[in-house]
Formats: sequence, C-alpha cells, structure tokens
Amino acid sequence: MRLAVCVVAAGLCAGLGGVVSAQTQTQSQMHTVTQAQTQMQGSGGGTKTMLMEPPAPLLPATLGKMKRAAEGDVGDGLGAVDAADAAAMTEDGLRRFARSEYADGPRQGTVTVYKFMDASGAVAAYDYLRRPGMRTEKVGDDAVSNGDELLMRSGVNVVVGHFRLEHEAMIALTRELIAGLPKVNGSAGIAPMLPGLVPGKVGTDAESVRYALGPRGYTTMGGVLPAQMVGFDKNAEVVTARTKDGGALTLLMYPTPEIAGDHERAIEALRRQQSSVLTGTVKIRREGPLLLLTTGAWTADEAEKMVDGIHLRSEVTWDKPVPLDFGTEVRKTFSLLENIAIFCAISALAMLVLGLFLGYGRALVRVMQGKPAASEPEFLRIDLSGAVGKKLRDPTE
Repeated sequence: MRLAVCVVAAGLCAGLGGVVSAQTQTQSQMHTVTQAQTQMQGSGGGTKTMLMEPPAPLLPATLGKMKRAAEGDVGDGLGAVDAADAAAMTEDGLRRFARSEYADGPRQGTVTVYKFMDASGAVAAYDYLRRPGMRTEKVGDDAVSNGDELLMRSGVNVVVGHFRLEHEAMIALTRELIAGLPKVNGSAGIAPMLPGLVPGKVGTDAESVRYALGPRGYTTMGGVLPAQMVGFDKNAEVVTARTKDGGALTLLMYPTPEIAGDHERAIEALRRQQSSVLTGTVKIRREGPLLLLTTGAWTADEAEKMVDGIHLRSEVTWDKPVPLDFGTEVRKTFSLLENIAIFCAISALAMLVLGLFLGYGRALVRVMQGKPAASEPEFLRIDLSGAVGKKLRDPTE
C-alpha cells in the first residue's frame, strides 16, 4: 500500500510538471507561429494581420499653454521634409519627421522635429542647419538661437523652433519639449568622436566646425575636397574647420587604416596636379584610420603644428548616463514579477496536493491495517514501565 501511495504521488508530480511543460511548449509554439507569419509576409505569402504598437508622437498636443493648431501634425512623415533639405537629411539617416503649429492668442510658434538613426546623423544635420551668427544656448546637447529662431539637438533628435515669445519662455518650452522626445540606448546615443578632435583654442574658429556624413551636406557646408574623393561610399566621416585668416582644416575618419591609406594617396595625387583645387599650404598626415589635411592661408609652421598636434585617443570616456527606456524597463519588471508569482502559486498548489495525498494516504493505510488513523503510540510516548524504567525512577536500587 505504501508503494501504491508513492506511485500515486509520483504520478501527481509528473502531471503538474506536464502542465507546466505544456504551457511552455504552447508559448513556444505561439512564438514560432508568429515568426512563421512574419516570414510568410516577407516572402510574399498569404496576407496576415499583425498588431503593432504605434510609435510615440514626436510632438505633443500642448506646449506650455499653447495648443496645437490642427488635430494632427501639419507635416508628419518623411514626405513632408522640405525639398531643399531632403537629400542632406536622408544621407544623415533621417527616420521620422514632424512639424506642428502652436498658438495661445498672440503667443505662436512652429516646431519641427527630425529623428535620426543615431546621434552621429543628428550631429551632422544640426551642423547642416546651423547658420553663422547664431548664439549658443544652454539647453539640450547642443543649441543655438537667433532672435525668434532656435535650433537644438537632443540625442538623436534635432528641433527647429520659430516662436513669437520672449527668450526665456522659448527656452522653457524647449526644455518641456525635450522631456517628450524619443530616447535611444546603447551606441546609437553616443555622439561622434571626430568633431571633438578639432582643437578649440588653437587657431580654428569654433563656430566654423562642420561635421558631415554625406556629399550633399559636405558640399553645402563648404568642404574643400571634391565630394567624390572623400569616400562617403566607404562610410567616411569628415569635419571641416576654418581659421579667421582663411585657413581650412579637414579631418577624415575611415573604417580601416587601409581605406584611409588609399584616400591619402588619392589626395596627394590631387595636390600634385597643376590645376588642383587644393590651394595654399597643403599638409597631409595619416594616423591609422584618421586623415588630416590643411589648405588655405596657413604658414608652414602653423600647418605642421596643427596636423602633428591632433591624435586619436586610445581611451573612451562617457560622463553622461545613458537614458533608460522607461516603458521597456517597466515591461521587463512586470514580466519578471508575473513569472515569479506563477511559479510560487504552482509550487504552493503542488505542496498542498502532495500533503493531502500523503497525509490521507497514510491514514487510509493505517485504517486498513486495523489501527487508529490518527495515533502512533510507538512514536508518541516512551514506554518506561518495564524493568529498565523502574531502575531509572529509583537511583538507589
């Protein structure tokens, strides 16, 4: 009988394990079905309906006391990007675009948001949109303003605002807007290293520094090299900076030293041509994947000092915490707590069922043997009535 009870208990445990295993297999099968549906859509198979969470809007319905003039954005989508800027924005990795008008009586404004694939594209677009003479503002990662116009970069987003407001109110609304802009994690949110290599106080004008990722932006921002020679098809990055005396400094970064070496030789061949576009004091130096070039009004000593004084840093530091995606973290935490609660509930149920089976099973066995169901005389008391017990009661005997 005891063997039969043990067999029943083992069967119950196996049954509970099978239920949990079946749940896991069902979830796995559902995941597999979802993957199969996605593959069928990609291969031109049957049309399937899948629910996808829409992205959060780039622009809010209200900014301060100003409300959006229209129910939807005036422009929402890449097709609404200004034609003059579309090529440069596309090569910088533009992913989303939105423009809305806001009003509160005489207080009015138009806000445009460009969202890029990573921070490098946002920096390039920010430099493309930045005009000479704009003053620096302490808001976001980078910001400049000129009267009622404000240009700001925050992570992978570039904001252009035109406000009929006081300057302080315009900055306050921009800070409110930053809080609702999309955030990214990981390497996509790290600003490019190349603009930081330009010496800030060694002859170059900080306002003239321009970062580009494509030929349209590079040409518009006044690059000295022919765009086809830079190597944007090889994922080149380029920074152009100028001095107040008319000298130009160009920094080019390539994925590998071999690619940088090929372009160094091409630029050197261009320099030796009689009708070369490279004029003035031309100095070229390569350091690994980094290529440095001076042109224009430099003295020989200044140009040599400039290209020899810029080096790649071997260490990478980051003094700003990477922003967390709050929604993702909440979902992860909820999923973890849900799994813990399910595990505890199944464990408690298993222990309760096992306790009932073992307890009632033992009582049933005792009843079938003709013994009381709830008593164990040989375990519940010690028999001291024998001869040994008498000796223990009287030590003198």
